[in-house]
Amino acid sequence: MEQVGFIVWRESVEALLVVGILYSWLRASPEGRRGLPWLWGGVGAGLLLAGALALVLLGISSWLSDEGQEWFQALMALAACGLVVQMVVWMRAHGRGLKRELESGASEQVGGDHWWGLLALVMIAVAREGSETVVFLYGTVLSSQDAGGVGAMVLAGLGGFAAALLTFWLLQLGGRIITWRRFFKLTEILLLLLAGALLVSATDRLISLDVLPTLMDPVWDTSWLLDTEGGLGKVLADFAGYRAYPALSQLLIWLAYWGIVAWLLRRASRGGAPAAAGAKAGAAA
Repeated sequence: MEQVGFIVWRESVEALLVVGILYSWLRASPEGRRGLPWLWGGVGAGLLLAGALALVLLGISSWLSDEGQEWFQALMALAACGLVVQMVVWMRAHGRGLKRELESGASEQVGGDHWWGLLALVMIAVAREGSETVVFLYGTVLSSQDAGGVGAMVLAGLGGFAAALLTFWLLQLGGRIITWRRFFKLTEILLLLLAGALLVSATDRLISLDVLPTLMDPVWDTSWLLDTEGGLGKVLADFAGYRAYPALSQLLIWLAYWGIVAWLLRRASRGGAPAAAGAKAGAAA
């Protein structure tokens, strides 16, 4: 359930950031205030789209056989892993210019009285965060053997959303301890660890389906030192993909994952640096 709370918390903060930027910008002018109902309409439409995706995923899962569900859950875990990495890389490349990009897009719609365009802009932004949350939750909780029940998942989700509201409020204060930059740096690391855990979980299922060879099983056995049944070992298993007795193929895939992630982040940072420099030069002019 810790994964549920973390995912809802992180994705809710990002959605609140997008909505908060547009809300503040619209409130700054009389013309913009006319777009506030469209802003909230976009939020509602985005949430409905994310909810529809959740129902589709649950429906597909219920139609599948036992083996089909294993395949589907493995693919969902892989999809969730890919989405996490894509989101982190995108934020690394565009995070500094996010506010400017959102306000520029909204300005085009407001300037031409294209309120439907503003609604679509907000709907896409919220639906993106909501759909990512749905895929993450399915990949981490519904595909696990000890989900803990729907009630526990709902409580964890509500707790994560409440924590997101508190976090957003603290970040808006602009304190020196908690800043947007530090927040995204910390959660970037946690998200990448979680994506690695999702990848390892998918390899578990692919090995059980005899699709992925083990090569050597196990490479080591550290259950005597750190067991995955409870305590710190279980936390590391859930959030970082730790295995007390991993197969060699799992280990190689996990190492390849971190190599690819490091390369993508380095490339995103290099691509974002010229854009940030250009923005500063334009502001100075």
